Amino acid sequence: MGMLAWVMMGLALWHFTIWLPDHYWGGIVGAFIGALVGAVLFGLIVNGFVIPGRHDTHIATALEAVPGALIGMALVYFEGLRRERGGAPGPETV
Repeated sequence: MGMLAWVMMGLALWHFTIWLPDHYWGGIVGAFIGALVGAVLFGLIVNGFVIPGRHDTHIATALEAVPGALIGMALVYFEGLRRERGGAPGPETV
């Protein structure tokens, strides 16, 4: 149940990306993946890599995923911004 809470919180925060410019690496799907992966990883780290069960899940369990989702989306955003500005290595032209 803890994993479900983390994923749902990441999904909820992802919906707010429509208010930001689309500079995400991979577009809106990249932001989605960043939010979910960040939320789950942060939730696992906070709980010592143990997924809380049904009776150990509280509202605080869902709130644990907020920083992770924000960090995940920020990483994907700044990577996309870096690639747009030409900082990414591309194919060599001869």
